[in-house]
Amino acid sequence: MGFATNDDAGIYRLTEDIALVTTADFITPPVNDPYIYGQIAAANAINDVYAMGGRPIACLNLAAFPIKKLHVSVLHQIIAGALSKITESGAVLAGGHTIEDDEPKFGLAVTGLVHPKKFWPNSGARSGDVLILTKPVGSGVIFNAHIKGWVSQRAMEACIVTLTTLNQKAAAILADFEIHAATDVTGFGLAGHAFEMAKGSDVLLEIDMDQVPVMMESLELYEKGVTTGVNRHNRLLVEKSAIFEKGLPRWHEEIVFDPQTSGGMLISVPESQGAAVLKALQAGGVKDACFIGRAKEPKQSLNLIFK
Repeated sequence: MGFATNDDAGIYRLTEDIALVTTADFITPPVNDPYIYGQIAAANAINDVYAMGGRPIACLNLAAFPIKKLHVSVLHQIIAGALSKITESGAVLAGGHTIEDDEPKFGLAVTGLVHPKKFWPNSGARSGDVLILTKPVGSGVIFNAHIKGWVSQRAMEACIVTLTTLNQKAAAILADFEIHAATDVTGFGLAGHAFEMAKGSDVLLEIDMDQVPVMMESLELYEKGVTTGVNRHNRLLVEKSAIFEKGLPRWHEEIVFDPQTSGGMLISVPESQGAAVLKALQAGGVKDACFIGRAKEPKQSLNLIFK
């Protein structure tokens, strides 16, 4: 697995039974707390391995740090936060590299394992499949509004809990089912990652806007006029291949272009297994998992319909 379908990680076969899953991701701080920053950055990177159906085994720190502006103890807290998530995933921290920079940047290079015939591409969705999303969206606008003091403590805390949650439980549960396609929803937003799945699979994805789970206060913030620097790019990415059939105000549409960090998994599964998959996810603690749409035969140049 290489570059062709914009998958979440690369896959390199070692033997008939073992393949490496390899990925790297790093982010600037979405929060001021260095420990939580480390947790979010680590979960964001590790989740790429889960999105491929893999199991993380080893991580390397990727750090840029303004040592002349911030005390080294801040870097220690960032790494401690990351280590908590690495340990939770069952992987180990094997080292890494740090450079001096004007702004903190942190993430991980992650190596995982998967069976060469059992990994999940983002390009295998089939007409008739149902779509499941495992986490709510809206973190991008919440972080931007938080800087202005427009987000309640309750909404911010709920957002952080979502972002520091690994997709480990979801991946373990999904391994017992037939998964046609999977991806995690991150910087391109729900629309962008759904578009990559639809285009790579040569299907049309219908997404029910009423069913898309959203984070507390995120829609209200868009209604107030708050946005992110990435929404416009994400809309441009899909606008020639997507339509909104539901008569929503433009601010409501923005939620599917909201850039996520450490987002949930978008899964395409056979309709015959859909109910069982959702029941298993919710029973297993993935409480926000829900049906958000289905895959259909391609329709002219369309890849996405938001109903």
